[in-house]
Amino acid sequence: MNKLFVHEDIRSAETLPSSFYTDDGMFEASKEKIFSRSWHFAGDKDIVKVSGQVTPVTLYEDFLNEPLIFTRDLDDRINCLSNVCTHRGNIIVDGACNERQLRCRYHGRKFDLKGKFISMPEFDEVSDFPSAKDNLAVVPFDSWGPFLFASIRPVTPLQTFIDEMTSRMSWLRIEDMKYDNTRSRDYLVKCHWALYCENYLEGFHIPFVHNSLNEALDYSSYSTELFTFSNLQLGISKDSVGTFHLPADHSDFGKNISAYYYWIFPNLMFNSYPWGISINIIKPIRKDLTRVSFLSYVLDESKIETGAGAGLDKVEREDEAIVENVQRGIQSSFYTNGRYSPKRETGVHHFHRLICDYMNA
Repeated sequence: MNKLFVHEDIRSAETLPSSFYTDDGMFEASKEKIFSRSWHFAGDKDIVKVSGQVTPVTLYEDFLNEPLIFTRDLDDRINCLSNVCTHRGNIIVDGACNERQLRCRYHGRKFDLKGKFISMPEFDEVSDFPSAKDNLAVVPFDSWGPFLFASIRPVTPLQTFIDEMTSRMSWLRIEDMKYDNTRSRDYLVKCHWALYCENYLEGFHIPFVHNSLNEALDYSSYSTELFTFSNLQLGISKDSVGTFHLPADHSDFGKNISAYYYWIFPNLMFNSYPWGISINIIKPIRKDLTRVSFLSYVLDESKIETGAGAGLDKVEREDEAIVENVQRGIQSSFYTNGRYSPKRETGVHHFHRLICDYMNA
């Protein structure tokens, strides 16, 4: 597989080659090289609210297919474990339940809620048993407020990815937000996962694709701030309608901010509006098919239809149409790659540079 290269100077750089989006080998390699080494949103703490609660979670069904379990043990601590029995690989937990221990239904192997091996029938004559290998694998996980994250083999701790976001948004009452299933949904988009992320990472297309969003935002003030594994797009409104009431000591105090658009490499988006947070998770399925999950956590329902946070379904469908067109275009014999706008596409350039770093490692 050829190494990917994007020049560090955006003024001289060319975008990723079309082969990154069209090559089966590149897509398969991204599973281990990018997604297995990154942090992923896994739900909120309500999935294991009380001691003894157990909830299975699959990291990216149809892609990574990594079976995990979140438990709240009898010491009232949250654990993230592999959901695969250490005997013969059976899936242990099929659905949310309340248990004092985990028992594999295949041959009866038992574990406590921390993943430690307890017992196994018909194993009395096995030498050097049990060993540490017989415990369930402990999976790296962390949290931001009520939100849970997990990773298979992270390159760095979660805080390295989200520190700028948690610091800038420390005043936001995320603990008071409630998941709203009626305002959450999945979209199937016929494009490569990275094309969807690229579209999110620049406001360049807003005046051309999103007429209603363009009416709410002051495009001339739209800005992007880059961090190591993330970036922020600041949505500033043309007036004070549908904007945040920020603390007087906040760095953004005095600005008509209607949206904080935080992106976390490679595929997480935390969109903060006065009404709450829309978490978008970009889930690869095939090189030309992506599931986009919109999860709504609401703080103030009365503000949902104001400012940049209004009409999100319409904005999503407009984005779908344009990225599906790009998916068709990148397969052309006449397209290899393009150039970046140094003013408007710094987020895309940053994303592509990270992809190169991970894919070439």
